Amino acid sequence: MSKTAISTSNAPSAIGPYSQAISAGGTIYVSGQLPVDPATGEFAGPDIETQTRQSLTNILSILKEAGADMSHVVKTTVLLSDIADFAAMNGVYAEFFEAPYPARAAFQVAALPKGAKVEIEAVAVI
Repeated sequence: MSKTAISTSNAPSAIGPYSQAISAGGTIYVSGQLPVDPATGEFAGPDIETQTRQSLTNILSILKEAGADMSHVVKTTVLLSDIADFAAMNGVYAEFFEAPYPARAAFQVAALPKGAKVEIEAVAVI
């Protein structure tokens, strides 16, 4: 099986030994996206809504680089630093997807890199 790294300057660069995304066998695996604005290298904002919007925008930018969009997403995983932010995250999340919605898991975690409130990963099929 061959795999191809997907990379765009319209999303934050990887901060470790991983790719923004990998395409293999018609599937795109997008690494967890923190709410980092690629233009500034900083969080897009302090609140869960702004951070969720930026994380999903980063995913969309990576998918576009691979010739896909959010309609190709079949599965996401949402990591929250506080599960009490679930409803607010969900409101923004709904702006990015249409039915049939991707399968999803959402978890509260002890901490996220750089103190983020949210990190989202996605799997898309083209």
